[in-house]
Amino acid sequence: MNAPYKPHTDLEKSIGHEFTDKNLLSMALTHSSTGTGINYERLEFLGDRVLGLIVSEILYEKFTDEPEGHLAKRLSSLVQGSWLAKMAVKIHLGEYMGFSEAEHSAGGFENENILADGMEALIGAIYLDAGLEVCRNFVEELWGNAFYDMAKPPQHPKTALQEWAQGNGLPLPTYKIIGQSGPDHAPVFDVQLHVKGHDDLIAQGKSRQIAEREAARLFLKQLESKSK
Repeated sequence: MNAPYKPHTDLEKSIGHEFTDKNLLSMALTHSSTGTGINYERLEFLGDRVLGLIVSEILYEKFTDEPEGHLAKRLSSLVQGSWLAKMAVKIHLGEYMGFSEAEHSAGGFENENILADGMEALIGAIYLDAGLEVCRNFVEELWGNAFYDMAKPPQHPKTALQEWAQGNGLPLPTYKIIGQSGPDHAPVFDVQLHVKGHDDLIAQGKSRQIAEREAARLFLKQLESKSK
């Protein structure tokens, strides 16, 4: 039995796009735990690439004097999983997603990784339903001022952590893959971050690089919380 969710028509009103192909929206909002054989994973794969193109294009247009390296840093910040999860929360995406009763009870509707995947799937669905321009308008409106809020390109979390460790006389942080799950076309890597004198931290990502970046980001976030 699948857990109940809010009507998809409410989401359409919220995002300002009524789907011509309702099956695309239904697929984008269906988690694999339902066991139906139809879920958001393929749309997530597509949406990831579409989002990268859209955000890259917007940054290219808005920051005309910046070199490739700076644009790449901005792109990474605006398409990373934690940011996508924030955007999903902004439109209450988890409340519209279909899960098994067990996954819903376990908090799947507010799981950051699932919300990020769901957001990519939604973007992929909008792209297939209405094309790139409509999809870009959706992203640009939802992301809002985020394109301008970064006065300078953000530093990569791994670089920031490395500099912090060196500044505190510590060995360089180490990263180790301790697990892998998910289907072949959409694997999820578990990476363990070790910093001398601190508890190890585990993070997930769609690639080793993404998981390592997420682990570094979470570690820096913990440091920031402790300093307050």
